Amino acid sequence: MLTFVGLGLWDVEDISVKGLKAVKDADEVYVEFYTSRISTSARDMERFFARKIKTLERGDLEEGSSKLVEAAKEKNIVILVPGDPMVATTHSAIRLEAEKRGVKTRIIHGASIVSAVCGLTGLHNYKFGKSATVSWHTSRTPVDVVRANMEIDAHTLLFLDLHPEPMRIGDAIEKLSDIDASITDLFGVGIARAGSSDAVVKCDRLEKLRHYDFGEPLHILVVLAKTLHFMECECLTEFASAPPEIEEMVK
Repeated sequence: MLTFVGLGLWDVEDISVKGLKAVKDADEVYVEFYTSRISTSARDMERFFARKIKTLERGDLEEGSSKLVEAAKEKNIVILVPGDPMVATTHSAIRLEAEKRGVKTRIIHGASIVSAVCGLTGLHNYKFGKSATVSWHTSRTPVDVVRANMEIDAHTLLFLDLHPEPMRIGDAIEKLSDIDASITDLFGVGIARAGSSDAVVKCDRLEKLRHYDFGEPLHILVVLAKTLHFMECECLTEFASAPPEIEEMVK
């Protein structure tokens, strides 16, 4: 069997009891930090789980995924994934390949940044449109996604690139501004270190968030819709120190 285990948001202690049991019972355990990361290193995970853990690189997940699938025909293989395993399409592709080859798969879900954003900000899940990634290489895609979501009055969740190093909110806004300078007039919410004891959540116009000190990564950014529900406004004021002018967005 091939089992995907979500590690949750921040560190190895976020793993579920069910996930922990799967790791203990596995013949081989792997971890990948290509699609996302947590604060715990692979070496510290080995100490926590008291067993050997192999780190998978990008090539192992993409071109080399067949090796994992073949191994799972004879052994119980666990792949540890930061967050929730199936948010990344990479893992969906591996799971599909395994099932097509007759290898049973199992998913043990973990907390995801996708849902944590709603909890930390108070934004309503049903108000989010399509998400996008802000990459270190310049691309119009995230700007186009933001503009399309604005047309349907939806929030935009922007994931920030992790390679070669984790992008910060200021860097992300700089990238967006390079494509469309007017985008910095929009309101957004920056979130740093979700799931940790020192998470930071701040709402303001993107131009001001660009210069705000969020501290160390991991960071994620939400660009707000044209309008807010009154409860979203209250939550952003209470939990994200939003400026009074966002009250004008309530409809």
